[in-house]
Order: sequence, then structure tokens, then C-alpha cells
Amino acid sequence: MSDPEFWNDPETAKEISQEATALKTAVDNYKTLVNDIDDAKLMLDMAIEEDEPSMEKEISLHLEHIAELVDKQEILLLLSGEYDHNNAILTFHAGAGGTEAQDWVSMLIRMYLRWAEKAGFSVTMMDELPGDEAGIKSATFMVSGENAFGYLKSEKGVHRLVRISPFDAAARRHTSFAAVDVMPEIDDTVDINIDMKDVDVDTFRASGAGGQHINKTSSAVRMTHRPTGIVVQCQTQRSQLQNRETCLKLLRAKLFEIELEKQAELKAKIGGNYQAIEWGSQIRSYVFHPYNLVKDHRTSVETGNIQAVMDGNLDMFMEGYLKKEANLIV
Repeated sequence: MSDPEFWNDPETAKEISQEATALKTAVDNYKTLVNDIDDAKLMLDMAIEEDEPSMEKEISLHLEHIAELVDKQEILLLLSGEYDHNNAILTFHAGAGGTEAQDWVSMLIRMYLRWAEKAGFSVTMMDELPGDEAGIKSATFMVSGENAFGYLKSEKGVHRLVRISPFDAAARRHTSFAAVDVMPEIDDTVDINIDMKDVDVDTFRASGAGGQHINKTSSAVRMTHRPTGIVVQCQTQRSQLQNRETCLKLLRAKLFEIELEKQAELKAKIGGNYQAIEWGSQIRSYVFHPYNLVKDHRTSVETGNIQAVMDGNLDMFMEGYLKKEANLIV
């Protein structure tokens, strides 16, 4: 990085800078942990030598702090998947239920945006289709930062909401579903060949907010990959070229996800433990009525503080999933 010609290739320089920052953070965290442990040993030795029982509380608080640091480092060690360090692409789709389900999608999007903000990740909106009356029918955005996919891969699946619907004049309880898809952003080093002869490209005028230029020109792009039936679109960028590049990025990620699922299915069949994932098999339930509870059905991690969860406090669920996958919890 000290080479005068380092920034001649901005893209490569950016990748190296991000890697350097991640490595520096890892080393700094290790040094902090070692120093804190040394301090705790010194405090304990002093307390014993000077026969000071009053230091017990201070030492206990210091050990609790060390335990928290160790737990965070253990979680980082679990983010060892091949693509865990990549950026993540999240796609949301409202299930059956009309306006209620579309409002649930907008609530989920807000939840993940709040989580990303707290975690220090940046978010780029790639596509959004507003609901008919309220909420959002579907949306796609990218979460950028170290280990974004590693954390967010736990969120892929169906999310179930139970509440008294604000859209029901009779104030009845409704159950709504929304599907969240999570894919790693795939860079050019991964070999994903897309023959553009197999891709239909359509342009159209973007809808919704975005300014006069976006709404009055055919800048939005939709791509259909005929061999797989995959359809992706983007209308959030000002130019057709930018939307086209974003569509290709989305298409690469989806094709890569299909390939990974084929490999996982083959491995599971060989092991005799494959189980299809269906729309009704929700991964997590969010109950607002008749009681407050958020429960992950894969790990049994749950909390009654539903407002904190909706404000982006998702770490307990993500960490529970990572530990479950590593067979650290039953």
C-alpha cells in the first residue's frame, strides 16, 4: 500500500485496503484480549498479595468483559465459509395476504437496515416495488462490509408475522409471511459464465420516487435468463447502463446460488439427509399478539423483547445459527 502506484488500479487498491483493514482489526482485537487477560492476572495477584477482598467485584467485572471479547472472537472464527467475507444481496418478497404481507416486508426491510447501520455496514438499494396501498411487494438491496454474507446467511427463509392487523377494520388477528433470500455478491474471480444470447433484456420506465429523470426515461432494466427462468430487474440507478450492470451482478449471484444449491443437494442425498425447503417452513416467527415473542425455529433462540428485534437487534439469532451450524449447541 505504500507503493506510489498503488492507487493506479482503484478497484484492486480498494480490495487490498479492505483486506488490510480486516487483518488489522483481527490483530488489534487479539492484542486487546491478551492485554486484558494480563491485566486481570495482575489484579488478581495484587489482591492475593495485599489480601484485598474488596477487589473481587472489580476483578469479576473485568472477567465478564474478557468473556464477552472471547465470545465475539469465537463468532468471528465461525465465519469461515468460503464466501462468508463477501457482501450480501438480500431480496424480499411478500407472501399471500395483500397489504398486510406487503407491510410486513417493509417492516423486515427496516429491521435489516437498522441492523446494518448498527453493525457498521453500508446499504445500497438495487430494486424496489411498492405495495398497492401500503408497504412493499418486493425489494433487493446489497449490504456491504466484512463478513456481511456470513452474518446474513442465517436470515434466508420464510419469516412469519402474527399481529392485530392495522388494515383490518374489525381488528382481527392476521398471520402474514414474507420470504427473504440472501446471496453472496460474486466478484469476477468466480467463474460464472453468462451467455447473453440466453438473456432477454427489456427496458422500461421506472416507477415510484426517484426524480424526474428516472421516471421519464426508459432507464429501468429487466433481464430474463431463459435456461433457468431467473428474472432480475433494477430501476434505482439514474442511467440505463448502471441498472444494466446491477442486473448482471444480481444474475451472477442468483446463478451462483443455484449452483451451490445443486452441490448441497447432491451432498445431502449422498448422506441421506436431504429435506426440501418449502414456503410453509418458516425459519422465524414474530408474534405481536396475544403475547410478544420472536422465536427462531431452527435454533430455539427466542426473546420477548420484540421491539428491540424490530429495531435491528438480531445478533442473538445470527450467532445462534452459526453455533448450531458448527454443532456448538443442540
